[in-house]
Amino acid sequence: MVTGKRLADFGYRAFSTSMILLTMYGGYLCAMRGYRFMEKQKQLKLAAENQDHGVIKD
Repeated sequence: MVTGKRLADFGYRAFSTSMILLTMYGGYLCAMRGYRFMEKQKQLKLAAENQDHGVIKD
């Protein structure tokens, strides 16, 4: 039979694991946003250097 302590331990582990995964996913999203921002800045700089007056779309 499952005791209260074992159930509490399982709940704590499940919650901790979900928070770790959520934190990792948030870090991934943040890194990808930063990467896209840097790429966009690079594109804008190249466009300015080439005097390209075209519109850069996302």
